[in-house]
Amino acid sequence: MIVGDLLDLDDLPIRLAWGTPELLTREVAGISSTDLQDPARYLLPGELVLTGLVWWRPADDSGALRFATALRSAGVAALLAGEATHGSVPDGLVDACRTHGIPLLAVPSGVSFRAVTDRVYLRLWGDLRAGAQEAAAIPEAVRRELAELLHAGTGPGEVLAHAVGRLGVPDCALVTAAGRLVADSASGEGAGAGRGGAARVGGARTAGAGEAADGRGAGRRTADGGRDARRDGHRDDDLPVGPQDGSPFDGWRLRPHVRHAATEPVLQGLADLLTPLAARAHAEAAARRRAAGPLLAALAAEGAADLTDLAEPLAACGLAGGPEGAPLVAVAARIDGGRPDAPLPADAPSAWAAHALAEALEPLGARCAVGTDPAGRAVALVAAPAERVAERLRRARPALQARLTGRRTLRFGVGPAAPPTAAALRAALVQARYVLDGPGGPVGSAAELDSLAGLLRGIPPEVTAAYHARLLAPLAAHDRENGVSLLGTLAAFLDHDGSWARTAEALHIHVNTVHYRVRRIEELTGRNLARLHDRLDLRTALLCTPAG
Repeated sequence: MIVGDLLDLDDLPIRLAWGTPELLTREVAGISSTDLQDPARYLLPGELVLTGLVWWRPADDSGALRFATALRSAGVAALLAGEATHGSVPDGLVDACRTHGIPLLAVPSGVSFRAVTDRVYLRLWGDLRAGAQEAAAIPEAVRRELAELLHAGTGPGEVLAHAVGRLGVPDCALVTAAGRLVADSASGEGAGAGRGGAARVGGARTAGAGEAADGRGAGRRTADGGRDARRDGHRDDDLPVGPQDGSPFDGWRLRPHVRHAATEPVLQGLADLLTPLAARAHAEAAARRRAAGPLLAALAAEGAADLTDLAEPLAACGLAGGPEGAPLVAVAARIDGGRPDAPLPADAPSAWAAHALAEALEPLGARCAVGTDPAGRAVALVAAPAERVAERLRRARPALQARLTGRRTLRFGVGPAAPPTAAALRAALVQARYVLDGPGGPVGSAAELDSLAGLLRGIPPEVTAAYHARLLAPLAAHDRENGVSLLGTLAAFLDHDGSWARTAEALHIHVNTVHYRVRRIEELTGRNLARLHDRLDLRTALLCTPAG
C-alpha cells in the first residue's frame, strides 16, 4: 500500500492538502493515532499518522512546525489531519508539512478515524495475505471468513471464537497491555460485542468488561503448566496484536491458554489477522478522547454556564442519554516522578495518565468522558456512583502502575458526584484535583474530606510546614533545651478536650504540673487555650507536623 491509495477510496472522501506525486508513492507500514505535541518516540518509520489536531492552538505559531519536525524525525509516511475539531486543516500545518516534505491529507469531519484505520489495516492485511500466505499458515477460506466478519464490524469475542474454532488452535484470550480481558474464546467473554450486547463507554461499543487487571481474569488462566501473568498482566509468551507503540497502557496481546510448537505459526498468523480489531479499538479510544476535548474545554473556560450550554459537548461524549440532571463523578489522574536520565516529552505524562484512567474505568461499563483539559491535566467525568469509581480505580491501579518504569507513580483523585452544570462540575473537578494532590495514598477520594486532617492533606507540604513552624517553633525550641515536652503536653491536653485531670493521668504527672505547663505554652505561643479558636489553631499546627 502507498500513501496515494488513500485518495482513491470511494467511500472515504479523504483529500490531499499538500504533497508531491513522488511523496504519494511512499510505502505504508502501518497507522497510528496521536494528539501529542511531540509523538516522535511513539511512531514507527513508514506509518500513517492520524491526528485530531487537539494539540493545535492558533496562538502558538511554532506548534505546527514542532509537530511536523517530530513526524519527520520518526520517518512517517504521511499525516492525516482531522477537520472536526477546527473545521479545516490549519494553514500553518500545511506550511510545516511542506517544509519537512510530509504528505498531508485532510480527513473531513464526517469521516471517522475508525473507518480510516479499518481500511488501512484491511488493505495492509490483504497485502500480507498476497505476499506471505504460506508463512502466515492461515487457510484462505478462514482468511475470507475473518475478513467478512471484520468488514461487518463484528466484535472481538465473536471473531476470536470463530478463528479459534476454524483453525483448531487452543483457546485464546485477548488482553490489553495492563492485562484486562477483552475477549476469551473459552468462556465467550466479549462475544456480545458488535451485536449490541456489550457495555458502552463514552457512547461507543466496547468488548466485555473483563477484570484481568484485578488479577481475576485472563491473567490467571494458566493452562500452560502454571506460568502466571506478571504483575502488570503480561506473560512473556503473549503475542502482540496491532499497534504497540503508544503509551505503556496501549496495545492488545493474544494469550493462548496452552502453547504447542506445532501451532506457533498459526497463532502468529492469527495475531496478525486480529490487527484490524486492535487498530479499531485504538482509533475508537482516540476518538473518545477527542470528543471529550470540547467538554473539558467548556468546563475550563471562565464564566457561568447552565445545562443547556453543556448539552452539545455532553451529548458528543455519550453523557446526555441518562435521566435529566443525572450526576457525574469527576476524576483526576496524574503520573509523578521519573528519572532525569529517562525524560519524557512534556505532554506525555498527561496523555499517559488519560490512557491509564480510561483503561481503569473501562470495566465499569459506565458512560464516561476521558481526556486532557486545556491545561494538560488528565480528567474524566463518569456516570457511576463515586464509591464504585473509587473502588474500580483502587483495583485497577496495581497492574497499571506495574507498566510504568523510571520511578514514576500513577495517582488518581475521585471527586464527588455533581449535576451536569458547569458550576457544579467545575467544583467537583477542583475537589478531585485537591485529593489527587494530597499525600493520602495513590487513590484519593473527596469522600475522605470529612475531617480537618483529611482537609489538610491536600495543602502543599511547604505551606503546612511553614504554618507548623510559625505557631509551634517556640515550643520546639523549648523542648530541645529542656527535658520537658511542651509539644507532647499540648497534644495530650487537646486530645483530652482540655481536661486537666485526664491530661495529668495520660502523662502520669500531677494536675498542678499540667497547669504550669499549659501556662508556659500560652506564654510561648501567645495563645489562650481557654478560647476555642486558639485551640483550633494549635490543633491545626500539630496536624501540620512535617513527616519524619
